[in-house]
Amino acid sequence: MRPSNLKGRIALITGSTSGIGLAIAQRLMEDGAAICLHGLADTAQIDAAISLTSSPDGVRSRHFGGDLTEPGAAERLIDDVERFIGPVDILVNSAGIQHVSPIMEFSLDRWNAVLGVNLTAAFLTIQRALPKMLARNWGRIINIASISGYIGVPNKAAYAASKHGLLGLTKVVASETARTGVTCNAICPGWVLTPLVERQIDARARQEGADPESIKAVFLSSVPSGQFVSPEQVAGLASFLCSPDASEVRGVGWSMDGGRLAR
Repeated sequence: MRPSNLKGRIALITGSTSGIGLAIAQRLMEDGAAICLHGLADTAQIDAAISLTSSPDGVRSRHFGGDLTEPGAAERLIDDVERFIGPVDILVNSAGIQHVSPIMEFSLDRWNAVLGVNLTAAFLTIQRALPKMLARNWGRIINIASISGYIGVPNKAAYAASKHGLLGLTKVVASETARTGVTCNAICPGWVLTPLVERQIDARARQEGADPESIKAVFLSSVPSGQFVSPEQVAGLASFLCSPDASEVRGVGWSMDGGRLAR
């Protein structure tokens, strides 16, 4: 176990029943935080996530539901955590969805859903949690953006727009809290080898009658390092952003992409 520098802190990670969000929840639990999970999943997946994020000394994590595309869900999530656990000290906005379609065929419903989860929900959770962070003069807000917050990828109009917006939101919140003990930053991963991405690789391999390793090579063709980012690496950066060493890291969109944006 790592030194517990977050003992006594309450961390809410949206979209944390799998993938990046779950890895961050595990890492912050190891750092000493009490974990509040969130996400839409079946009972078995939720139970597994709770088991992975409950600390060895008996601090059990708790799962909160809520479809972030629904009006009021983001605010209710913060209210429920405060009611049952306590004020949020660390807010990680990791929940996200994507829809792939040429812009001329992109439906307004899908556009609104993607922006609703990826951007509006983050705005609302921050807005709801920030007053009590400021009252305690300590807080960490981490938004999981993407390198799509810096570049435009064909057929991902809503995703790119939401991640560009999330970086802008991060900078504004950081500017407004700059004289306080609250920080706001974003992490911008490239290709991360999550279960979701692995399923995409397997599905494409079946569709094309190809070996999954060859499909991985296609995914990584634009990545100078030739490597996927791991969820655990993203979690390590989130852990750093919660540490005292990062108290003057403010408004950063930190790319973690194997050198893709360096080209």
